[in-house]
Amino acid sequence: MWNQLKTMNETKTITHLFVDADSCPVKEEILAYRFEPDLRIVFVMSYAHMMTLPPEVGQVMVDSDKEAVDLYIMNKIRASDICVTQDHALASLLLRKKVTAISPRGERYLEETIEQLLEVRYKSAQKRRRGIRTKGPKPFTMEDRNRFVKELKIILQK
Repeated sequence: MWNQLKTMNETKTITHLFVDADSCPVKEEILAYRFEPDLRIVFVMSYAHMMTLPPEVGQVMVDSDKEAVDLYIMNKIRASDICVTQDHALASLLLRKKVTAISPRGERYLEETIEQLLEVRYKSAQKRRRGIRTKGPKPFTMEDRNRFVKELKIILQK
């Protein structure tokens, strides 16, 4: 029943919006869409990041293992679904499944740019292992939040 809701001898496609929720800064913006028809929002989080959500929003709790949220999302998501994540590695795997992936900053992950994002991530990790300090992400801004809302609205209108 993950992607289909049967009513009156017709099949209606349900889009699931999976949220990699452990460190997602746009939870409230996502919750604004909880009453959209044909959209089911599912927050996936580890027990360490448990939160209270409205009853119409799906909530999945997984172990606190490093990749538990990613594994759950990968096993349940389908091509017509959407995922909000900051994790470039997860996004790259989702793109191969033809999933629409978007960052909380409103940047859509694309096949054309994901390799570059992964390369930068890899090089930064190499530097950190050698003891070189690297810059963290830029502070999350209201502009980022607004870009996310705008991009999510575009994605949901398709």
